[in-house]
Amino acid sequence: MKHRTRLALLGIAILALLAAGATLAADRARPAPPPEPAPWDLRALSQPPAVEWLERTGKVHRLLYEAEPYKGRKTRVYALYASPLTLGNGGGEGNKYPAVVLVHGGGGHAFPQWAELYAKRGYAAIAMDLAGNIGEGSKATRLPDGGPPQDDQTKFRLADLPDKDQWTYHAVAGVILAHSLLRGFKEVDAERTGVVGISWGGYLVCLAAAVDGRFKAAVPMYGCGFLHENSAWAGSQFKYMSPEWTAKWVRLWDPSSYVGAAAMPMFFVNGSNDQYYPLDSYAKTYALVKAPKNIRIEINMPHGHRFDQKEILMFIDQCLKGEPPLPTVAPVSLAGDQIVAQVESRTKLVSAELHYTTGPHKENKGRPWVTRPLAVEGNQLKGEKPPAEATAWFVTVKDDRGAMVSSAPVVR
Repeated sequence: MKHRTRLALLGIAILALLAAGATLAADRARPAPPPEPAPWDLRALSQPPAVEWLERTGKVHRLLYEAEPYKGRKTRVYALYASPLTLGNGGGEGNKYPAVVLVHGGGGHAFPQWAELYAKRGYAAIAMDLAGNIGEGSKATRLPDGGPPQDDQTKFRLADLPDKDQWTYHAVAGVILAHSLLRGFKEVDAERTGVVGISWGGYLVCLAAAVDGRFKAAVPMYGCGFLHENSAWAGSQFKYMSPEWTAKWVRLWDPSSYVGAAAMPMFFVNGSNDQYYPLDSYAKTYALVKAPKNIRIEINMPHGHRFDQKEILMFIDQCLKGEPPLPTVAPVSLAGDQIVAQVESRTKLVSAELHYTTGPHKENKGRPWVTRPLAVEGNQLKGEKPPAEATAWFVTVKDDRGAMVSSAPVVR
């Protein structure tokens, strides 16, 4: 009897350990929550803001929506809206469209051609100005009730301002409010929405995706976290900031503090030699993401507002329309003097390459890269591994649609 009792107790103990292990594994797989207290109140920002329509006759409509208070006064954000309906080809009454929020980069504005591009592809799209301006391009002027401007001084150096008067707070809130507004339009399918950001817009997407879990897809192009470690601003801004303010800025405003909490599929797009968001910081940001993810690194890709970047459009179609997905490259393994990579793909793979550099990360903009072809054997890539002195390397693969993706960069 005693023997049976001991066996029963041992079995219970083993089951408890297995349950604890399963719980621990689940906890590790679960996205980490953003810093607490996070400055954004998602419940409040999820309510559609008040809107004033300025023009509703052309292909792209113009509006102002109410945003967060700034220095004790009310603010509004200027935005553009386009959809199949505004283009005049919306089909029958009651059609519901997937939707996308478009977030511009530094020096940018609300781009009408960006919203129209997505509308032509069957989306409702909103593009807003997050620099406190109204109008587009050279015609943009300061909005009397706009929020903070988008210059580097405002982004980094105003340590005495309250958290909710900081530019990043307002910009992320502006993105979330635009999403809430879009979801409230009767022609929008609120369960099929995504967000795409370029440069500083990509930085904001890393934050907004973590705070606003209603998005079903997120694309940060160029923008990333770890700006204090290696970025265009590490030497121009952070070196003049006090250690205390730097630590607070990183905790509150750097994507490294948030992006791990993002739960929707994410697609990261950057160039190997980007002058603002270098590859080491980009790779570290990507590594934090626990949600389904993919990445595209292009050798010497120029930095700019590239609205029609093919793989981004395909990724949004994949997530919001159920179109065939982009290939994804599994972590690359080393076997002797060879590299081997498995690729998950529903499409035929036609070519692959290894790219490596021996240059230092602090010289990301100018360091040269070496490219070598890899063999494609079905859904497996094989070839000679990079030299031991390589400081960073990755592989790229193209399918029969011409879509190119990469492996996660290995940074040494």
